[in-house]
Amino acid sequence: MGQGVEIDETRVATTLRPVPHPRTRRKVRALAMTAYAAALTTWSLTLGIPNDTVQVFLWLWLGTVAWNIEARPRYHLNFLKDWWLPVVGLVIYFFSRGLTDELGLPVHVMMPIHVDEWLGGGQTPTQRLQEAWCGDPCLRDSEPRWYDLFFTTVYATHFVTGLTIAAVLWVRNRPAWVRWMRRYLAINFGALAVYILYPMAPPWMASEEGRLGAQVTRITGRGWSDIGLDRVDLILHGVGNPVAAMPSLHAGITFLIAGYGIQRLRSHWRWLLALYPLAMCTALVYYAEHYVIDVVAGALLAAAVLIGCQLWESSRQRSAEAPAPSDGE
Repeated sequence: MGQGVEIDETRVATTLRPVPHPRTRRKVRALAMTAYAAALTTWSLTLGIPNDTVQVFLWLWLGTVAWNIEARPRYHLNFLKDWWLPVVGLVIYFFSRGLTDELGLPVHVMMPIHVDEWLGGGQTPTQRLQEAWCGDPCLRDSEPRWYDLFFTTVYATHFVTGLTIAAVLWVRNRPAWVRWMRRYLAINFGALAVYILYPMAPPWMASEEGRLGAQVTRITGRGWSDIGLDRVDLILHGVGNPVAAMPSLHAGITFLIAGYGIQRLRSHWRWLLALYPLAMCTALVYYAEHYVIDVVAGALLAAAVLIGCQLWESSRQRSAEAPAPSDGE
């Protein structure tokens, strides 16, 4: 980065950094994190894995408290001070997303089917994957395969990964936290705009309505059926929209994570991040959650957010670096 960027980020860090800077002994931190992990595990096994934004936010806050357990209360309250606005924004997104299927706009069904049948050589990739991997017939309660556990786990990471990255950045690098939250909110609200303008039925819904031409089954939770885990929404329970399918935000956020990580990290291992969207997209198509065209749209939205935010930040930086006009001008 250039000198100007460093100066700008220092200014942001000075504004956001909690005071005093936390100091926690390693043994104390290890004990606190062990207690936190035990509490989260007990919660997940008893009630279900935290799934909605508010619940995830609260558990992440407790995680930062445990990590810096010896910090003064002022430090921990700064988490609430910094995060309340993004969390409110995400709650607004979720409630708005749940209402977009009640606006009376026509639900699109055939366009993604035609595109995916063209991509799949006459059959949609969802049909081909379920025929090859799910069994005949493909049922929700069929015996899960080992890869069902893997793909269900990948699918479930969508609800925690973006905010977990944000929590880590909040602790370690506050200017980077600002940049990441800007991108995370932008992709959520960008997807919301498309959901409003273009409601679209996913493969499982088109199949249930007899529009797909072949039977496909929504088997998203099958991978965890043997281990007794479930996901739970305690705060935003019931807020969903079955026709919020284009673009796939599950895919979009994985592309956002991979793209941002590859862009920012310097290790040669960073390219392995590309496996995350690959695994997520495979899970989404296999589980009949999304068409291939949906995940492509998610990738394009992520690219637009990454490029747009970078251009906006660069423009602001150039404005900050521009010399002030002298009195003689």
